[in-house]
Amino acid sequence: MTAGSDSVLELLPMVFAAPNDALAGARRVLGADPPPLHASVAHQVIGIWQRDFGDLRIALDHLRRARDLAARAESAEREADVLGTLGVALVHAGRTRQGLAAFERGVLRGTGHTRARVLYRRAYVWWVLGHHREALEDVRRAIPVLRQAEDVIWTARALTLRATVHLALGSVERADADFTAAERLWDTTGQEHDKADAVESRGLAAFRSGDIPAALRLLDEAQERYAKLGTPSFMLDIRRCEVLMAAGLAPEALAEADAAIGVLDGIGGQSTRKAELLLVAARAARLAGDPHTAIARAALAVRLFAAQRRTWWETHARLVLIEARVAAGRRSGRLVADAAAVAEKLAAFGAPAAPEASLLAGRIALSLGWRTDAERHLAVAARSRHTGPPPARMTGWAAQALRARAAGSSRGVLEACRRGLDVLDDHRMTLGASELRARATEQGAELAALAQRASLAGGGPRRLLVWSERWRATVLSAPPTRPPADAALVRSLTAFREIASRAEAARMEGRPVPALEREQRRLEREVRSRTLHMRGHSPGDGDRFDVGRLLARLGETRLVELAVLDGRVHVLLCGQGRVRRFEAGLLAEAETEAEYVQAGLRRLAHPGAEGRLPVVEAAGRRLEELLLGPAAAHLGSGPVVVVPPARLHRVPWALLPSLRERVHSVSPSAGSWLRARETEPPPGGRHVLVRGPGLATGGAEVPEVADGYGRPTVLEHDEARVPRVLEELDGAALAHIAAHGTFRADSPLFSALRMADGPLIVHDFERLDRSPYRIIFSSCDTARLASVGADELLGLVTALLPLGTAGVVASSAPVNDAAVVPLMLALHQGLTTGLSLAEALRDARAAVPGDAVHRATGWAFTAFGAA
Repeated sequence: MTAGSDSVLELLPMVFAAPNDALAGARRVLGADPPPLHASVAHQVIGIWQRDFGDLRIALDHLRRARDLAARAESAEREADVLGTLGVALVHAGRTRQGLAAFERGVLRGTGHTRARVLYRRAYVWWVLGHHREALEDVRRAIPVLRQAEDVIWTARALTLRATVHLALGSVERADADFTAAERLWDTTGQEHDKADAVESRGLAAFRSGDIPAALRLLDEAQERYAKLGTPSFMLDIRRCEVLMAAGLAPEALAEADAAIGVLDGIGGQSTRKAELLLVAARAARLAGDPHTAIARAALAVRLFAAQRRTWWETHARLVLIEARVAAGRRSGRLVADAAAVAEKLAAFGAPAAPEASLLAGRIALSLGWRTDAERHLAVAARSRHTGPPPARMTGWAAQALRARAAGSSRGVLEACRRGLDVLDDHRMTLGASELRARATEQGAELAALAQRASLAGGGPRRLLVWSERWRATVLSAPPTRPPADAALVRSLTAFREIASRAEAARMEGRPVPALEREQRRLEREVRSRTLHMRGHSPGDGDRFDVGRLLARLGETRLVELAVLDGRVHVLLCGQGRVRRFEAGLLAEAETEAEYVQAGLRRLAHPGAEGRLPVVEAAGRRLEELLLGPAAAHLGSGPVVVVPPARLHRVPWALLPSLRERVHSVSPSAGSWLRARETEPPPGGRHVLVRGPGLATGGAEVPEVADGYGRPTVLEHDEARVPRVLEELDGAALAHIAAHGTFRADSPLFSALRMADGPLIVHDFERLDRSPYRIIFSSCDTARLASVGADELLGLVTALLPLGTAGVVASSAPVNDAAVVPLMLALHQGLTTGLSLAEALRDARAAVPGDAVHRATGWAFTAFGAA
C-alpha cells in the first residue's frame, strides 16, 4: 500500500470515531477520480454510514459498488472486508440468506487478520438473528487473531459483542468481565461512537443485573454522546424502552418506541431494527393496558422476524402476541398449546423468558379448568423462583402461588406470595426515586390479590387486613433518597422555575409562549431524569404491619380500611381490640359516584349553584352505601380514620352522612397512620406562614392567623421565594401555605404551588431533611393525587408523609377563595386551643356560614394523617 492508500484506509475507523467527518472524507475521495482500491474504501465508508445512520437502500448500493471495485483491484483482502460489511447490511435489510452467503464468501476470500474481522461481523449477525451459540463460536475464533494483530479497536468490539451475547443468555458475570476488558481498550482510542456504544452496553449490563437507576443513568449518558456525534442509535432506543418498562413506565416506553419507528421509517433504516422496535412497542402496549395495540404491533413483528429468518426473535414476539391476546380476554386450548410451544423453544434457546412463557401456559390452562396441564406448566415456571434477577424470581413465585391455589392450599398460596413480594420489596428499595418505587409495585399486584383472596376464603378479617396492608402505599414506608449534593439537579430545578415563571407571566399577558413551553418541557425531562438515576440505600422494609400494635394504638378511634377484591369493596372495621369485615358496593360504581360528586363540588364553588346542593348531598348518601355499607352503623361515637384504596383518593369523605359531623381523617394505609401517630413533633415549635402571588383574596387569612401564633415566620411578596420557603419549612412544627395549586395528572411530581419566583414542586419538597410536622394548604387541588402501581399515590400530600409530616389539611377539589378564609381562621383557632387537625377541621366546618358555597368548601378539605 502507498501512503495515499493508508490515508484512505484511515477513513474506515473514522466512521465510528467521527462519523460525519468520515462521510465527508469519503465523498472527497470519490470526487478526485480515485483508483478502484481507493474508491472501494470510500464507497464502503459511505455504505457503513448509511447502513447505521441513514438509508439502508443507499447503503446496499454503495457496498455492492465497493465489492465490485475491490474485485477490479484484484485485492482478495479488500473484497473479503467489504463482503463482511455487505453481509451485515443485507441481514439488517431482512435479506438473511443473501447476507449469510456474503459472509461465507468473505470468510473464504480473507486470511488472517481480515478473516478475523469478517468472523466478528458474522458473529454480530448471528446475535442479531438470535443464534447465540454460533455467535460465540465465531467471536471465539476472531478474538485471539485480533489480539495477536494488536488490533485494539476490533478486539474491543469483539469483547463487547461477546458480552452482549452472554447477557442474552443470562450470563451477567461473564458479560461484566468482557465489558470491563473492552472499556479498558476503548479508553486508549479515539473511537467516540464505539465509546458511546460501550457506555450503552454497560447500561444494558446494569439493567440485566437489576440496577435500574444505573441503567437509566448510563443509557442517558450514551444518548448524550450519540447526540454530540449527530448519529441516531435505534439499539439504544430499544434498550431504553426495555428499562422504562421494567421501571413501570410502560406508556413512556410505548411512546418512545413508536417515535423511533417513525424516525426509522422516515430514513429508510434497518428492517431488523424496525422489527425489534415493534416487539418493544408490543410489550409496552401490553403493560400499559392496551392489548389491542399490543396485538397489532406483535403480529407485525412476528411477520418481519419470520421473513428475516430470526427464529429466536420471532419466538419472543409470539410470546408477547399470546400475552396480549390473553389480556384482551381470549382463552382457548390453542393458546395453551401455543404458549407451551413458545416456552419449549425459549428453553431450547436458553432464553431467560422461558419461565414467563410456562407461567402463561399454566395461567391459561387454569382458566380453562385444565388442572393437570396447568400443574405441568406451572411446575416448570416455578423452578425460576430461587435464582436469577428479580423479575425471573417473581415469575417463579407467581407460578408457585397458582400451583398452591389449584391444590387448595391457602398456606402455600400465602407463603409463595410472601416470598415473591419480599423479592420485589428488596428490588423496590434499590430505587431512589419515589416515582419508580411506586410504579414498581405493579409487578406485585397479582401476588397481593392472590393472598387477599386466600385470606378472605379461610383466614378471617385480621389476615385480610394484614394482606391488604402488605402491598398498599408502600412508597410511604421509607423516605425517598435525597441528593443534597447534586448541584446539577439544583441548577435544573432553578432553571425550570425561572422558565415556568416567565411562561406563566407571558400567558397572563396573552402572549404566545411556544419557545418557553418547549424549554420548560426540556427542563422537566432533565429534572425527572436526574431523580430517576438515584439509587435507594434502604434494604427491604423490615417494619412489618402488626394488627395488635394498630389495635392498641387506636383507643376510642375506629379505623376503616377498604379492601377491594374482584371489584367489590370489603370494609375492615378496626377498633375495640378486634377487626370486623363488612361487604359494601362495587368499586366501579363508587368511582363513578365520586367523580359525580367532584363535579358537583366544582359547581358549588361558585355562587348561584345553590340548587345543586341537595343533589350533591344525595350523592354523598349513595357514596356511603357503596363504600361503608352496613359498617356505617358500627362506627361508634369516636374519631374515625378512613384508609381507602388509591383509586378512591378523590372522595370528599366529609360529605358522607356518618362522617359529616364526626372527627375523621384519611390515611393512605393503616401502617402510614401508625407511623404518623407515633411521629414526635420537632423541638422549638416554629410556625411558618406563606403567601404566594395572584390569590383572589391575597391570602387574606394569613395576617389574622399570624396574630394567633405570637411571632411566626411570615413569607410573602418577594420573600416567598422557593429557596427561602424550603429553608423555613424544614423542621417546622406547623406550616400554612396560601398559594395557587396546580395538579399535574400527566406528571404528578411536577404538581406545584406558585411562589414569587415560580413553582414550588413536589421534587422540591422531597429535598427537605424533615418536612413540617403539620402543614395546611389552603388552595385548590392540593390533595389531588395520581393513582399508580398496585395501590400507590403520587402527589403533594404523599411526598410529605414519609419526610416527617404527621398531619396535612388539603383540598381535593376547586374551592371558593373567599369561602376558604373563614374556614382557615376557624381551623387555626381550634389548633391554638390544642386540637388535632381533624378535630379543628370538624369544628371549623360547623363554624362557617351555612350557605352552599361555604358548606361545599368545608367538604372539599380533608385532614390526612394523625396529628
